[in-house]
Parts: sequence; structure tokens; C-alpha cells
Amino acid sequence: MVESMKKVAKLDCELTVEERNLLSVGYKNVIGARRASWRIMSSIEQKEESKGNEENVKLIKGYRRKVEEELSNICTDILSIIDKHLIPSSSSGEATVFYYK
Repeated sequence: MVESMKKVAKLDCELTVEERNLLSVGYKNVIGARRASWRIMSSIEQKEESKGNEENVKLIKGYRRKVEEELSNICTDILSIIDKHLIPSSSSGEATVFYYK
């Protein structure tokens, strides 16, 4: 859904309320999944550190960094779309406030 809504957002036309909500929910789900993964990995990392298992800690840190990078890329992506396409093409105050929110 995120990829489809990205294409719509890049058309440089004002999104309807439904389209804005689909874009928002799509990114919320993608980011939410990564955040949940990050929390689980951080918890496991702490448990492994307390056990003194440095080999597992090293592996988990690598996975956690990968998830952090994915999160950063996703956030940069949507912020870029909002700044370059959505805000400039929004004519209503409601849409502009939605994007800044």
C-alpha cells in the first residue's frame, strides 16, 4: 500500500481525505512493524548482555542497526515526499496542517 500511495503522492496533485488517510495508515503500519522489531531486539540484547553472551549480543546489535537504518530510510522517504510534493500541492489549510502533523 505504501508504494502505491507514494506514486499517487508524487503526482503533485492535492490528495483527498481518503488518500491522505491511506498514506498515513500505510506508513504508520510500516514504521510500527519496524519499531516493534526494534523493541524486541533491544530487549533480547539486554538479556543476552546480562547473561554475558557477547557473541549473541554482537549479532543482535547488527540486526538492530539494520532495523534502525530501515526506520531512518522510511522516515526520510516520507518527509521528502511531504516536503517536495504534498505541501506544495496542497491548497487547503486542512491538508497542510495534516502534513505538518
